[in-house]
Amino acid sequence: MNYEDLQLYCSSKKGVTEEFPFDKSTLVFKVMGKAFALSGLDEVEARVNLKCDPDRAIELREEYADIIPGFHMNKKHWNTVYLERELHDKFIKELIDHSYDMVVAKMTRKLREELQNL
Repeated sequence: MNYEDLQLYCSSKKGVTEEFPFDKSTLVFKVMGKAFALSGLDEVEARVNLKCDPDRAIELREEYADIIPGFHMNKKHWNTVYLERELHDKFIKELIDHSYDMVVAKMTRKLREELQNL
């Protein structure tokens, strides 16, 4: 998977917007204003940081060497996934789906209703 595929897949999800947060080198994907994926655009190795629940993060890191703990934002768990390694695109999409679903599940009922009505 490359950046263009990642951007297209994330953007295809309901209620997703993109923005540059700190500078022009990190693209953040948000659903209803809540970040679920961050992609650095000027790195040597293509990678994406995905929000992940703590138990799932441990399982993933034990099973896949190409997934490493990412940085922590607001004390939430993130994992760094390298896009152009031998991880299958389907697996990367499943991780994106998990991150998106986790963020949606933690939204207020009002925000979830707004998302469904989009």
